[in-house]
Amino acid sequence: MSSRHKILDGRAVASVMYDDIARRANELAKSGFAPNLVSISVGDTDASRLYVRNQKRTANKLGIGFEARDYPGDIGVDELIGVIGGLNSDPRVTGMIIQRPVPDSMPVRILQARIHPLKDVEGMHPASIGNIVYGELTMGPCTAVAAVELLKSTGLNLKGLEVVIIGHSEIVGKPIAFLLMNEDATVTVCHHMTRNLRVHSRQADAVFVAVGKPSLVTGDMIKPGAALIDIGINQITDEDGNSRIVGDVDFSSCVETAGWITPVPGGVGPVTVGILMRNAVTAAGLIKSRYQEQCNQE
Repeated sequence: MSSRHKILDGRAVASVMYDDIARRANELAKSGFAPNLVSISVGDTDASRLYVRNQKRTANKLGIGFEARDYPGDIGVDELIGVIGGLNSDPRVTGMIIQRPVPDSMPVRILQARIHPLKDVEGMHPASIGNIVYGELTMGPCTAVAAVELLKSTGLNLKGLEVVIIGHSEIVGKPIAFLLMNEDATVTVCHHMTRNLRVHSRQADAVFVAVGKPSLVTGDMIKPGAALIDIGINQITDEDGNSRIVGDVDFSSCVETAGWITPVPGGVGPVTVGILMRNAVTAAGLIKSRYQEQCNQE
């Protein structure tokens, strides 16, 4: 297999999802429940501006409303919670996105918990995370679900598959572990306290990496033919002062060993946006169902 055929093209995987998402968005709009997202950015928006622009462009292409709101970095937590409460009550809003990063003084986990679970299109509300534990995936964390979707696109049988996850964050590593256990994969989670990381990663049929360290994983750490899903996003600067985005994987060495590998950019990122849009239409559908149930009870 040539290296050209090993690349897991996130844009291609996402594009397959878009036809169904656009169809569902159109049907919801016709029934009076058009999906409509509100993006919340706090403080310095430069870090998230690219993400917001990509989200808005994709949403508009699929018939999903998208409003970007920027708030100053010195906004009070209570004031922002009040904003979220107002959006929860607004029937025109079917989903909310809290863009990261937020100021250090802003407890993003608390903000996420204030979003109504039906409008939690990022899948980050405690109820959404809890549902994964019970194998009930309605709107899961976008990046984690996207990473698993890419593994599924390889055609590998997940039942009994030996998987190593490097990184155990609440929004990526841990949800991936539960998602894969629900697929009957055999999962090992590694982190900064893991001894002999190479021993674990060399035994795996699939490796997920989400740490935030460029070139953490090299080709000699991967079993030949394994699937390698790189979730890291790091900006590095070369000797000439040129900056570029890379993942957590040393791509040039790993592409020669791995059976499948995701590029950065162009791998997990586009699928993450696709999952966000899929969650957006799911949220609008759930809100429609809740409204209809309430009407039937009256």
